[in-house]
Amino acid sequence: MTFDSRSAGVGAAIAIVVLTLAFGLYLLLSPPAPPGAPTAASAEKMKKADAAKSAGHSAGDPLAAISVELSPSEYAQFKVGPAEARDFLIQRDTVGTIDFNEDMSVQVFTPFQGKVISLFARAGDDVKKGAPLFTIDSPDLLQAESTLVANAATLALTTRALERAAQLYSVQGVAQRDLDQAKSDQQAAEGAYRAARDALRIFGKADADMDHIVAERKIDSVLTVTSPIGGRVTARNAAPGLFIQPGNAPAPFVVTDLSTMWLIANVSEMDVPLLRVGQNVDVSVKALPGRVFHADISNIAATVDPNSHRIMVRSNIRDPDHELRPGMFATFLIRTGKTVRSAAVPDSGVVREGDGTMTVWVPMNQSRIVKREVKVGLQQDGRWQILEGLEPGEQVVKEGALFLSNALTEASR
Repeated sequence: MTFDSRSAGVGAAIAIVVLTLAFGLYLLLSPPAPPGAPTAASAEKMKKADAAKSAGHSAGDPLAAISVELSPSEYAQFKVGPAEARDFLIQRDTVGTIDFNEDMSVQVFTPFQGKVISLFARAGDDVKKGAPLFTIDSPDLLQAESTLVANAATLALTTRALERAAQLYSVQGVAQRDLDQAKSDQQAAEGAYRAARDALRIFGKADADMDHIVAERKIDSVLTVTSPIGGRVTARNAAPGLFIQPGNAPAPFVVTDLSTMWLIANVSEMDVPLLRVGQNVDVSVKALPGRVFHADISNIAATVDPNSHRIMVRSNIRDPDHELRPGMFATFLIRTGKTVRSAAVPDSGVVREGDGTMTVWVPMNQSRIVKREVKVGLQQDGRWQILEGLEPGEQVVKEGALFLSNALTEASR
């Protein structure tokens, strides 16, 4: 053996000795394991055993995947009660807007042209029938009054002439022809006088006013325009100094009877066969929560909008207290069938799951609540109609159903 081979053997022996000493030192310094402590292998075996035990428990309990276990204190936090039996209305609804009843709205024009002098009402004022709205300086009225005064004088003159002719005829002072002429003149004057009075009635003058004009021989060009109906001034376009003519838009005043209003709604063409004129409807507005106004359909449009496939339906709403305002959003509800009695659950007791199904939670006992799939129908007054899956009188969670669904989802992850 050479020197190099002897040196390599000695080095290997020294390395073995060092490793042996290091291992012994490690065993000497490490704390002893507690009795019964599992090794890494035994821990892995225990983990697999627990998983197998859990799987066996789930397989033996078919409700485990759709139920939640609660402690008595947790159970007390949920509102549980019987599902009530409730009548649900078969109806259709749509959205519309409130507007004035144009059939009860009058545009107030002057009968003749003239310049506005004074205004007696403003937009929003309530006026009675015959109440003055405004006055104008009318040259036509001036002419009509002048004609009345002239015709009244002519009538008086021809009447006296007829009386004298009759007296003279009685003593053979005039011929029959002269008497007949006097009668003809008096009758023509009387006819002209009556026509002059009728002309002034167009201006709104009463008989007493015309008698005063004739007696005083005083004419006045101021024409007072009054309201033809009782209602509310919904528009005022007149102003002092404005020259207006009859029939020229816009009207100086618009007065509307507010005892009824219109609801203009656009209804789906699929619901048109269910509608008829005179049918009763219920109307509610967001501005007046809890209030229901009764109305009836007054008009159904003859054509369907080709873009929206909806048809305009107009209803007359009774509003004796004048609470509605044009432009308000309103809901149009119309009954299309008889009421249906079904189980009902509050909105907070029904959950729409991720797959689109609707579920409720039914307690099995004081510690377990089970999820049950149901078929819902109408939703009215904060309640769902339950068509299948739950009978009236069954116990159901009425508040907190969404919390239970979320808890079950978390537990299954």
